[in-house]
Amino acid sequence: MARVCQVTGKTPMGGNTVSHSNIKTKRRFLPNLQKKKFYLAEEDKWVTLKLSTDAIRTINKKGLYTVVKELRAKGQHI
Repeated sequence: MARVCQVTGKTPMGGNTVSHSNIKTKRRFLPNLQKKKFYLAEEDKWVTLKLSTDAIRTINKKGLYTVVKELRAKGQHI
């Protein structure tokens, strides 16, 4: 699945488009994903991640190195 946030794991979800006459048709709600490049100072290299905007806020709060360590502990290759 291509539309998945690497940090939060957010994926597309399903729902309905509801018209004025209350007719419901299926649609997908896609996560707000951004491809973002970060400089990892501890390892002296650039890291590109596919993140939701919520995950970018998490990185600002916790710090990049902490988030990368958590991802590696889960088994992701970064």
